[in-house]
Amino acid sequence: MNDHLILDSRYAWSRLALSLFVAMIGSAGMWANILVMPAIQAEFAVDRADASLPYTLTMIGFAFGNLVIGRVVDRFGIAFALILSALIIGAGMGLSVFSPTVEVLAGLQFVIGFGSAATFGPLMADVSQWFLKRRGIAVGITASGNYLAGALWPLVLTGVMTGYGWRAVYLVLVIATLALMVPLALGLKRRVPLAASAHSDRISGERASATGIPPRVMMLMLALAGVGCCVAMSMPQVHIVAYCVDLGYGPAVGSKMLSLMLAAGVVSRLVSGVIADKLGGVRTLLIGSGLQCLALFLYLPAGGMVSLYVVSLVFGLSQGGIVPSYTLIVREYMPSAEAGRRVGFVLMATISGMAIGGWMSGWIYDVTGSYQMAFLNGIAWNFLNIGIMLLILTRTRPRQPKVAAA
Repeated sequence: MNDHLILDSRYAWSRLALSLFVAMIGSAGMWANILVMPAIQAEFAVDRADASLPYTLTMIGFAFGNLVIGRVVDRFGIAFALILSALIIGAGMGLSVFSPTVEVLAGLQFVIGFGSAATFGPLMADVSQWFLKRRGIAVGITASGNYLAGALWPLVLTGVMTGYGWRAVYLVLVIATLALMVPLALGLKRRVPLAASAHSDRISGERASATGIPPRVMMLMLALAGVGCCVAMSMPQVHIVAYCVDLGYGPAVGSKMLSLMLAAGVVSRLVSGVIADKLGGVRTLLIGSGLQCLALFLYLPAGGMVSLYVVSLVFGLSQGGIVPSYTLIVREYMPSAEAGRRVGFVLMATISGMAIGGWMSGWIYDVTGSYQMAFLNGIAWNFLNIGIMLLILTRTRPRQPKVAAA
């Protein structure tokens, strides 16, 4: 096979399937922390903001890891980065079993989040280099691994937590991560040929030349937009289990609601990938952000169990494709050799928004005694994201490449 023809090839699709499984395993520790939040609050006798601290540190580590590991991928390849990350995740989870305080657990969650980052931005950046015509759907599938982990692992681990406690949840994940993630990573050792990268970069260069915004300014705008959309996104994702407990429905209902939300997010990411292959990353992100804002408004009057299930489904269908769209925008305008660090920088900003929003919503709850103001806070940040994306859309007006001909 000629090097430039490997893009969108059968090998590229098989590599994508392997990457999806890796993402589902490496992301498990992030969602387990949300599942055990009520148990942690009860055991350590802390308020909701302090109980949210492990999640916040997880996302800070996840954000930092996307930046650092993205650079590692550019230099050493994705397989090396994934194996190293599996060892880091295993160590962080293993030590978490012995956490004596919520502060120690939060510090170890930073380590877990750092390692888990390899299965998000860096993995999406790697997959994006193997596709051109179907890059949008390929990135969407890879990003779905994170949500599939959130949809499946809480269901699997709920019985473990109920029967043996939250520490047993971490012990199960140590075994699963090391036993599964390392062998799968070895299947991704092959690196994209230089000729294929050059072919992809020619398309990106044509599109970038049509913009009126310098690359550094574009990166900063995308980073700020990422913070805005993810502060909004974090409110339902991080606090839906605790919200259901407050309403008297219990953590099991909240876990199912979270799984439904994230399963719908998988559908959203796949559909958004198809849309992005037609409309481009900027327009796709703007569509998702607008729908997410609408879904947040729907949470305000919802309070019954059925209505919360419905709104959580709507929210998941609305927001799933937002974050992967940032990867597509970066790849549409930046060279493939810079994909790891560029994508890592932007996704670091989006994940920082999740970390800030997760803590901020808990703090607002402690101050006001309800989540209503927290939802309004998320809506305000969502409007910031929409404004920035509209500005980028009107200023850049990128030339749409004829990908099929390429």
